[in-house]
Amino acid sequence: MNGNPPLPEAPGFEHSVIETPGLRTHIATIGQGDPVVMLHGFPQHWWEWRHVAPIVAAAGYRVICPDLRGSGWTEAIDPRFGPESQLNDVVALLDALGIERAHLLCHDMGAISGMQLAYRHPERVRTIVQLSVPPGFMEFTPRVMPAFAHMPKLLMHRAGGPLDYLFGPRYAARPLSVETRDGYLRVQERPEVTRAVAAMYRGMVIPFSMRLMRGVYKRMRLHPATLVVFGRQDGPFAESTARRICREHARRADRFELAFVDDAAHFIVDDAPDAVAALALDWFAREGGQAAARASASKIV
Repeated sequence: MNGNPPLPEAPGFEHSVIETPGLRTHIATIGQGDPVVMLHGFPQHWWEWRHVAPIVAAAGYRVICPDLRGSGWTEAIDPRFGPESQLNDVVALLDALGIERAHLLCHDMGAISGMQLAYRHPERVRTIVQLSVPPGFMEFTPRVMPAFAHMPKLLMHRAGGPLDYLFGPRYAARPLSVETRDGYLRVQERPEVTRAVAAMYRGMVIPFSMRLMRGVYKRMRLHPATLVVFGRQDGPFAESTARRICREHARRADRFELAFVDDAAHFIVDDAPDAVAALALDWFAREGGQAAARASASKIV
């Protein structure tokens, strides 16, 4: 990572680079115990979890926060993105770290990869907590269209262009400080990262969104226990809308719940880190034990 901007400060984390085919993934880790993989949103990176990860680690977990392809301090040989590029990267990372199954906590763009992993490789997912993104089996309604309003601009994003508008009042319940914005956006100085913005949306985010709208995931069963969390100030996913688009969950998922956080919008991790940590820990404890029991029973059979 020589020549890259310095990492923002976050006490207690250890940093390393994991080599997988075509990728050098920067990860920040903290704690010991059962693994929890936290997948960040856009335009963020591992530092999104600076307040949440220490709380989860203190409860007896090993927390792994990777920088996903095109973000943070991760380096890719091939700059192109496909619909499952980051999914494949996460699977390769789990393999490299020797992790058979993990709890997932994922937000925004990271929820795409987390959701794909839960559908494609349910045996690798102990439980999943998904923030600010609806489940794959969602019922489409025009009411959620404002959630995609930022996409045209990002599809046309030019390297070096500003991204701080994404942290405005439309997406955050309270203004992010100058220091926080710098912590997230300083890495845009890296040519690979700033060039990846449009490529990521064209190659991964838009194809995934089209799959959602076409109902691809309605034809699949969601097996890992899934908690989807929205901020109450996240307009497109107001509680009434969220419950409506998820009303068929009993037909689509083995175990599913919704939760809502006060005083939080799309950037829920920055708005309410303590609430996010509490919900995640409760879900891991409640559902993780049941998942382990089911996995053990299946091996016996």
